[in-house]
Amino acid sequence: MRLRNGTFLTVLLFGLCGLISLSWYTAFSNSKGDVVDVYQREFLALRERLHSAEQENLKRSKELNLVLDEIKRAIAEKQVLRDINRTWSSLSDETKLKLWNVSSSKNVLQLPSIFHHLPHLLAKESSLQPAVHIGQGRTGVSIVMGVPSVKREVHSYLTDTLSSLMTELSPAEKEDCVIVVFIAEVGTLYTSVQFNSIQFNSIQSCFISITIEIQCCQSMTKNIKYTTHTILYILHCNITYYTAIILHYLVNVHTVILMLFFRWRTKQNLDYCFLMMYAQSKGTYYVQLEDDIVARPNYFTTMKNFALQQPSEEWMILEFSQLGFIGKMFKSIDLSLIVEFMLMFYKDKPIDWLLDHIMWVKVCNPEKDAKHCDRQKANLRIRFKPSLFQHVGTHSSLAGKIQKLKDKDFGKQTLHKGHANPLAEVTTSLKTYQHFTLEKAYLGEDFFWAFTPVAGDFIRIRFFTPVRIERYFFRSGNIEHPGDKLFNTTVEVQPFDNIQSEKEALKEGREKTPKYHRTEDGFIRIGKFQNGIAEGEVDPSFGPLEALRLSILTDSPVWVILSEIFIKKAE
Repeated sequence: MRLRNGTFLTVLLFGLCGLISLSWYTAFSNSKGDVVDVYQREFLALRERLHSAEQENLKRSKELNLVLDEIKRAIAEKQVLRDINRTWSSLSDETKLKLWNVSSSKNVLQLPSIFHHLPHLLAKESSLQPAVHIGQGRTGVSIVMGVPSVKREVHSYLTDTLSSLMTELSPAEKEDCVIVVFIAEVGTLYTSVQFNSIQFNSIQSCFISITIEIQCCQSMTKNIKYTTHTILYILHCNITYYTAIILHYLVNVHTVILMLFFRWRTKQNLDYCFLMMYAQSKGTYYVQLEDDIVARPNYFTTMKNFALQQPSEEWMILEFSQLGFIGKMFKSIDLSLIVEFMLMFYKDKPIDWLLDHIMWVKVCNPEKDAKHCDRQKANLRIRFKPSLFQHVGTHSSLAGKIQKLKDKDFGKQTLHKGHANPLAEVTTSLKTYQHFTLEKAYLGEDFFWAFTPVAGDFIRIRFFTPVRIERYFFRSGNIEHPGDKLFNTTVEVQPFDNIQSEKEALKEGREKTPKYHRTEDGFIRIGKFQNGIAEGEVDPSFGPLEALRLSILTDSPVWVILSEIFIKKAE
């Protein structure tokens, strides 16, 4: 009985435990299902939020792209505006007015501008800006002189022209003028050569110092280092300034010779326009010159006084030379009219004809006769005599053309200078031209003129009796033919006592190194020609000299003139 009760209690206890465990399991299972449901609901909500965020992000990305495009457009517009403002600020007030008229409303009357006559300039805004510009910004002077220069196949006269213009100016006159040299060539190499030529010919010793460094790679670039006197400006324009010329004549001219001639004249007109536009703001008067001239002494003050002494301001041109476009003075205020007229017809006629047409338009009456017209034009075009400038070039800038124009009103110039030299016999290997002999030059009666020298040619002065010489001076070229100079030519002496002179003068220092170069035939080299002049002192240790000689070392491209010979005896 007791066992049976124990078994019952045990079964009852296990049943209670199972019931409790089942209830716990059921409760646990119910609670686990609720947690899963919660997580599922939260995951679904999170996925919904992520989808919404992704949609919002795409929307914001599109908006940011639109904003970025607007920023890029604004930056581009600002850059264009900056470039326009830079170009606009570089233009004159008159050009700005014309451009405004062109771009204004169709209801406003429009005036023509330089871009109407030269539309190719619109393709590049730098077309009217100098590609090379050397100068110090001087303005407010009385006279601006313009000198256009182009390549000549045989000989360049530019440095001689500048030398003549500058040496005839007093210090006060230099402070009241500007000389603008326009290298009117499209070739970079020739432009650089001209800059170097100006330096080499020693004009910089008084006025300028220019160094050109050329770097050659795929294209030619210029690194220009310079210091200039304020009197001189050097310009070179962009090649795009001339773009339309070749195309125009290749299309419209079929004969090659005519094409070259008209293209040459057309480019010349554009050169004058560029030079006048640049020079207009720098002075009261503008004088047009050429690169192959010489000037009379006191030419600057003469021109200035003649302009100031005119009884009225009605004049348009004052002429200081009767040749071509040399020595023509204009009021700077009139240059705008002249340039505008030239641009309208620059392809049709040369500049001297166009100037005559301007005056005809201004004062001539079609109902009057030609004499009346000439009288009226004489009030606008006033001639000064004698001429202040002479044309000296014979080789034209037009290839193959020889031009021997001379201004008869220029007057006689001193073409030589004589001195009392020691008695001597003079001989030369050069071929004398006409009556311009070496004997006359040594006696001071005329200048010596000879045909083109070659290497080995000489001029020898052999004294009748040995003489002590203190100094020597030789000048080649003259005012009418400044380019006929001696180049690469040395000055040599032959001492009477060669042995003693060699001991005294050919050795110096402890090492006894040679002081002078001795030639194979016994002459001693003591100097050389620079820019057409040779001068110096003779070493006293040479003692009396038997002879003096000029030796030409290389072939020369030009004839030679010896316009001054001075041999000063020692006291």
